[in-house]
Amino acid sequence: MRGRDEMHHGIGMTSQRTRERLIQRLHEEGIADSRVLDVIRRIPRHLFVDEALAHRAYENTALPIGNNQTISQPWMVARMSELLLAAGPLDKVLEIGTGSGYQTAVLAQLVERVFSVERIKVLQDRAKERLQALSLRNVVFRWGDGWEGWQALAPYNGIIVTAVAADVPQALLDQLAPGGRMVIPVGAGELQQLLLIIREEDGSFTRHPLGAVRFVPLLNGPLA
Repeated sequence: MRGRDEMHHGIGMTSQRTRERLIQRLHEEGIADSRVLDVIRRIPRHLFVDEALAHRAYENTALPIGNNQTISQPWMVARMSELLLAAGPLDKVLEIGTGSGYQTAVLAQLVERVFSVERIKVLQDRAKERLQALSLRNVVFRWGDGWEGWQALAPYNGIIVTAVAADVPQALLDQLAPGGRMVIPVGAGELQQLLLIIREEDGSFTRHPLGAVRFVPLLNGPLA
């Protein structure tokens, strides 16, 4: 990963100085986990957006990736990753919404295994190519309905959802291991809230609201 990434340093918008400005901003805005910051520093985010938007890749903003989807702003990717890791190392993480593959690439360098579900096949195919180019081999992909999770490989120590649901899908709660953590945006329209959900050892769930967010909706059914 490092070797490939270094090829993208030193040229305009992809220079190390540009990336360091982003990392400094994330730190100033409350991201404290050095592991997360280091991974975001290394990942060539410009490879996850259309070439026409590459000059904006290291801005702290969401960007369109086609199919009415976006790549989340780096701060949100960092925050959700940090929340997921706050209780210690994770073995199995389920990601709902592969999208561009940027959040997937971050997770792949922070946890043992990532299982990523995406309903839009063309987006996931592009994401696969990007992760292969970055030699990230600990990700398994599934084209399917994110509301259903990935029951065959459950339970998961962590679940991260990158689209907003009207309510927390029951299937995802069922697939979270005791002691596991889920980070998910919940709500509709302007009223979206980021939640941290922890499954206690007795099987009960505690929910921690973490502030207002804005995500694209979590839709049903796979789309070719």
